Amino acid sequence: MQFHDVRFPAKLSFGSVGGPERRTDVVAISNGFEERNAPWAHSRRRYDAGVGIRSLDDVDVMIAFFEARFGQLYAFRWKDWSDYRSCKPSLDITAFDQNLGEGDGIQVDYQITKTYQSGIHTYVRPISKPVIATLKVAVGSVEMQEAVDYVVDAATGVIRFTVPPQLGASVTAGFEFDVPVRFDTNSIQTSVASFQAGEIPTVPIIEVRLS
Repeated sequence: MQFHDVRFPAKLSFGSVGGPERRTDVVAISNGFEERNAPWAHSRRRYDAGVGIRSLDDVDVMIAFFEARFGQLYAFRWKDWSDYRSCKPSLDITAFDQNLGEGDGIQVDYQITKTYQSGIHTYVRPISKPVIATLKVAVGSVEMQEAVDYVVDAATGVIRFTVPPQLGASVTAGFEFDVPVRFDTNSIQTSVASFQAGEIPTVPIIEVRLS
């Protein structure tokens, strides 16, 4: 994967619009019922970064970032302001926010994930781009120390423990995270005249799969 480990300017992504999408194939059969199939195991997010542009200086920053990524060639980090933390927006991040699994005395690698729950149904989303400085990890009721008890692969979001968590011990984490994305266009079209008239350029962004 061609990826630049740099975040899109948070000032510009703050005003963006977008969110998750899923692909569902719906087939209507002769008796009036439907057959539905979801070929994607995970949702994919789309955004429009143009909405966050408020000045000509913002346009300049946008174009510089686009050129440095060679358009669609290199993916990058994106802060989704509506969903970038392991806990609810009103709460503080703790090492016990998200359950990553249970120890078995053998396994040392645990993927960082975020679980979305509605009623009895859940969706577990792999997190491949955590913000390392915000990460907190615990085993059982004890918070672990980075570089002593574990290390994190910033490219994949996998936590590797120095000592395997013991059998039955819950492995949990709290964190901020980014979304790996790329530009979904080969060009950015804007002008001073149109911008002064209140027209906002469209800059589509799409999430990429890293594995």
